[in-house]
Amino acid sequence: METVLGGCLPSAEIAPQRLHDAMRYAVLGGGKRVRPLLAFAAGEVAGADINRVQTVAASVELIHVYSLVHDDMPCMDDDKLRRGKPTCHVEYNEPTALLVGDSLQSLAFQLIAESGLADDPLVQLKMIKLLAMASGSRGMAGGQAFDLDSVGKMLTLSELEFMHIHKTGALIRAAVMLGANCGNGMDEAALEKIEHFAKCIGLAFQVVDDILDAESSTATLGKTAGKDAKQNKPTYVSLMGVEKARAFADELHRDAMASLNIFGDKAKRLRELGDFIVLRKF
Repeated sequence: METVLGGCLPSAEIAPQRLHDAMRYAVLGGGKRVRPLLAFAAGEVAGADINRVQTVAASVELIHVYSLVHDDMPCMDDDKLRRGKPTCHVEYNEPTALLVGDSLQSLAFQLIAESGLADDPLVQLKMIKLLAMASGSRGMAGGQAFDLDSVGKMLTLSELEFMHIHKTGALIRAAVMLGANCGNGMDEAALEKIEHFAKCIGLAFQVVDDILDAESSTATLGKTAGKDAKQNKPTYVSLMGVEKARAFADELHRDAMASLNIFGDKAKRLRELGDFIVLRKF
């Protein structure tokens, strides 16, 4: 995936050099690549061509990194560390970081629009729409807006779920569904099972993130630990406590795994990633 992303990004030798260098700095050399891995695993279930899947995997990761670059800026979370190194606006400056996010978002849609990802052009248009909705006000950006508006407030469990289904879950769901749509022949029932897995595991990802933010060190996470509590943000830990949050993550994990039963061994990688998401320590 590092090689694919490196090939998608403009060379730092091409003008504007500083912007392209900053884009490469933000994307390369770090991160768990969970979303690309999920796209590949879903593509495996659907029997998809790996060249198609790597394009959508790269597009989703570029959207994810753009969101991190903007999320770390002073107008948002004002964070200094990401993936174990200085955040983009610290290493470069705020205007450059803003343009990095803008450019990564544009590049993601360029990749997914210019490549042949499906035999039916209508399916490819559906995939572009899926990524757009997952990224915008009805997805990730909307979830971030809800998050900013929730600082200092005590949310109900349903409100917290609504926020994270959009902020974190939407792009994870998009990664899975884009990978699945790169294949041929999956019926609606099968796609619904894949989507249910994605919804459950996307929410579990955020629950575990909240637990790790409360319990792990900055060195382990590669980003500032404990910042949610410091910024008085509502989390699953602040709402439920650590033990109940863990139990909720386990419940979501079981639900996600159950939805994959119909796929047998073809879903082996999705199961492994589901286990990683819930059991991870960083």
